[in-house]
Amino acid sequence: MRHDMPLAVGDEHAADPRSPELHELLTVDEVAAYLKVSKSWVYEHTRAREVGRGECLPHIRIGKYLRFDAQAVQVFLARRAHGR
Repeated sequence: MRHDMPLAVGDEHAADPRSPELHELLTVDEVAAYLKVSKSWVYEHTRAREVGRGECLPHIRIGKYLRFDAQAVQVFLARRAHGR
C-alpha cells in the first residue's frame, strides 16, 4: 500500500506498515466475561496492594479507563495455572 493513497472504505483501522503491530485491547467487561468472573474481581486484581504485585492482572491505563492485552491476560492465566 502506498502511503500517499487514501485508505479504502472499511480500512480505517488498517495499521501503518511503519508502526509496530497493534493488537485490539480488551475492556473490563470483556476480560470479566472471558475469565467468567465479576467486574469487581477484575478491578481488584489490577490493584497490586490488594493482591500483591506478582499476582496483579496486567493492564494498561488510558485516562480513567483500564484496557487489557489479550496475550498478556493469557500469560497471566498460564502463570497461575502452573503455580508460578
